Amino acid sequence: MQNQYSCGFDLGGTKMLCILLDDKQKIIARKRKKTKGTEGAQAGVLRIAELIRETLTENSLPLESLKSLGIGCPGPVDMDNGIVNVAVNLGWKNVSLGSMLEDELDCPVSVLNDVDAGVYGEYCVGAAIGARSVAGIFPGTGIGGGFVYEGKILRGKRSSAMEIGHTRITSSNRNSGTEMTGTLESEASRLAIAAECVKLAYRGEAPNLLRAAGTDVSQIRSKVLAAAVRDGDKSVERVVRQAAQTVGYAVANMVHMLCPEVIILGGGLVESISEIYLDEVTQTVKRSVLHCYEGMFEIRMAKLGDDAGAMGAAIWAKQQVPTGNPTIG
Repeated sequence: MQNQYSCGFDLGGTKMLCILLDDKQKIIARKRKKTKGTEGAQAGVLRIAELIRETLTENSLPLESLKSLGIGCPGPVDMDNGIVNVAVNLGWKNVSLGSMLEDELDCPVSVLNDVDAGVYGEYCVGAAIGARSVAGIFPGTGIGGGFVYEGKILRGKRSSAMEIGHTRITSSNRNSGTEMTGTLESEASRLAIAAECVKLAYRGEAPNLLRAAGTDVSQIRSKVLAAAVRDGDKSVERVVRQAAQTVGYAVANMVHMLCPEVIILGGGLVESISEIYLDEVTQTVKRSVLHCYEGMFEIRMAKLGDDAGAMGAAIWAKQQVPTGNPTIG
């Protein structure tokens, strides 16, 4: 019998990431491609399947060696039925991604929220190994959350949960795609930070940022912000710290509601400015939580980096496949 592999796919952000894991959860292959924004669901499925086939072919592996596929997608998903309820940045709504990919690739497919997948990856093989309960907040273009309790991903009846980015946290009148204003995402996402920093660059208060990215908000990505802070743009650092403090309040809320043993901070923005971010979040939480919760949780940086979502999705999908059936996996 030929070796079989689990595939993990992360569809979040601006890039697609495909990885292959062997039976010891070791990455044996990795391949990326840029996403194409709001293309139709069928075109998106074909691009996903194409990248998976390319990854297998480049490693001299037949399609039949694929044991399972786990795919992490932005936004709420119906995990039981493999449906993406809504993915705003892809322009998808009620897309039966699981069954569409099963038809394309002829293997079992599990569909997860991308941050759920990332938190699960950290729980299994990353920064939260051995923890009973793990929460994650991953700021990026938006802000996603995930929660794993005793090996299970927290979810509702027909949808994933922990859309913490769409919870109200300030009295601000800014919104993040819904009628609710003052949400965590509208105040502390990378997009929110970039929007504030554009004003600073335009007014001449962030000269390093202006030289690197001008006043085009789409060019102010995580590494650009990190470089501006490193090069001495104090006004940019102030905006980043304020956003991290806001995330800290969200973490404090999470501690009061669910008391996770470990809280993971992840995503490109956090990783690019990790020292500032971890300090501000930690100090804000210490000031904000009830004293009885002191010493009951830890705030940690993610360890798996960009691989977290794909690895978590791959491991989750492998565990959903019934054992003892070699024809399927």
